[in-house]
Amino acid sequence: MANVCSAGLDTGFASLDYAQVAILGVIQGISELLPISSTAHMRVIPAVLGWRDPGSAFSAAMQLAALIAVITYFWKDVRQVAVGGTAALRRRDYKDPSFRLGIAIILATIPIGIFGLALAPVLNACNSPLRALNVIGYSSIGLALLLLIAEFTAKHKRTVEQMKLPDALIVGIAQVGALIPGVSRSGATLTAALFLGFKREEAARFAFLLGLPAITLAGLKELWHLFHIQMPTDAWMLLLFGLAVASISAFAAIWGLMKFLEKFSTWPFIVYRIAFGVFVLVMVSKGILH
Repeated sequence: MANVCSAGLDTGFASLDYAQVAILGVIQGISELLPISSTAHMRVIPAVLGWRDPGSAFSAAMQLAALIAVITYFWKDVRQVAVGGTAALRRRDYKDPSFRLGIAIILATIPIGIFGLALAPVLNACNSPLRALNVIGYSSIGLALLLLIAEFTAKHKRTVEQMKLPDALIVGIAQVGALIPGVSRSGATLTAALFLGFKREEAARFAFLLGLPAITLAGLKELWHLFHIQMPTDAWMLLLFGLAVASISAFAAIWGLMKFLEKFSTWPFIVYRIAFGVFVLVMVSKGILH
């Protein structure tokens, strides 16, 4: 059995085999970009199957798979923000839509950057209380109820081009909730954007673009920590294999979600989150899951 707790960092995934990591990679890729919480599923499913908890470091590093999928799917938007925003800055056109969206993305990243660094010792610790199954159950249900309210109250009229800086800050603050397993980064930001009156598919687009820096920083930060604990080569190979599998499934998930939200509401995700949360709480209360 590989050492699963190095320098206070939970590296439980190192004790898994390639088949297990492949399954978790598919789950991570799909659940990271759907509003159902990848962290929750990466904690609960191994528990149900009797596997070792892969650890929060694995979940965070695997977010780089979502990064690849989002950049690939929204390449036109990403390129426009990078190229158009830089050009606007050079000519001092601060009202340019690309420049404003770039500033909005930076602004939205500040809250989760601050809280992420502050909570890192707790989030990544072995046996972190924030990864407790009852926390996941309650947070899954809580976000579902907020998304339910958003669906009832949202006007579904605004587009990303109509986004204002206060909108970005609100969505950025909502993104902080994703630090709690069970909340979901896409779920929290999608819900906030719906409350602000964005169309469903535009809310998802807005949420994904605003999440790019946070996903990048979280993933690279965990890779940095894993590198410094001198993780064995076998564990690195497992991680890279999982990233490859997760990248493919993440792209499929984002494509499916965007197509779905063009025609339908988020009701299926609301129902699923409540059912998932209730399942976890019941299993914990009966002592089946620990």
